[in-house]
Amino acid sequence: MKALVTGATGFIGSHLVEELLRRGYTVTCLARKTSNLRWIEGLDISLVYGDCAEKESLLDTVADFDYVFHLAGLTKARVEEDFFCVNAKGTENLVQALVEKNFNIKRFVYLSSLAATGPSKNGTPVDENIETKPVSSYGKSKLEGERIVLKYKDFLPITIIKPPAVYGPRDRDFYVFFKMLKKGFFPYWGKCYYSLLYVDDLVRGMILSAETKEAEGRTYFLSDSVYSNEEIAKVISSALGAKAIRLRIPKSIMPLFATIGERLNRQSSIINKDKIKELNYSHWTCDSSKAKRELGFVPKVGIKEGIKWTADWYRIHRWL
Repeated sequence: MKALVTGATGFIGSHLVEELLRRGYTVTCLARKTSNLRWIEGLDISLVYGDCAEKESLLDTVADFDYVFHLAGLTKARVEEDFFCVNAKGTENLVQALVEKNFNIKRFVYLSSLAATGPSKNGTPVDENIETKPVSSYGKSKLEGERIVLKYKDFLPITIIKPPAVYGPRDRDFYVFFKMLKKGFFPYWGKCYYSLLYVDDLVRGMILSAETKEAEGRTYFLSDSVYSNEEIAKVISSALGAKAIRLRIPKSIMPLFATIGERLNRQSSIINKDKIKELNYSHWTCDSSKAKRELGFVPKVGIKEGIKWTADWYRIHRWL
């Protein structure tokens, strides 16, 4: 079984590559020449260079794969146009290249996000049938990527996966929260609820969706459970052996923190104006019942175990 993975050098992509190799797949990673390869160095993979923003760079590389997992994308950007250039146009370029060059593909899996659907407005976890109402530029760009993929479903066997917040070793977004709690501060802007998913469960779910015939043409949420921000902070603090003081932050001044965060970081940071648009909502939760029913997807890693493993990894690698 031959698999092509885009975004393989990133947090989720590198874990997916490792799991595919464990299962006996022959794995090729598509990367830009400027990509940092540290998470996949030394792995038994093939590496091809290309850029989803340039369709011509893809045409000679996509023909001979049974499975294509498209994870390449931007989660943070300073301007909205960058999100759409990568998450929407880049997806369209890859899909078109596959339609033109790969006639025997078994499945194209597109990694989207809960952000493409938007938050729950009434506290009930969203499912695949709810009307999509993304609130951030990132979410809107991922939704446009979904629409592009679905437009080609008569020509390409597609599956769309929509996870909530994903955490685990190598992640830099949740790492910001770990660092704050380690320093004794719990930023709090009111009680919020989040669905979470440990990275190993996500990649298992993605592979399961690719290998399940009934998943062709379908969209699935994958999730562990729903946790409050207070529960999450408590579990992380316990794993770190830290005592954090609740620091109340009025929502009205959160945009100011985002502006400061963007100015202090040369690279795009999780503390940014677009992310603040999402943090203004208190329920980012989703229902993965459909995935359980149709795929047999059951998460194996709960929050206490997953947070402990993540904290241990941060310590071992001297991130904390």
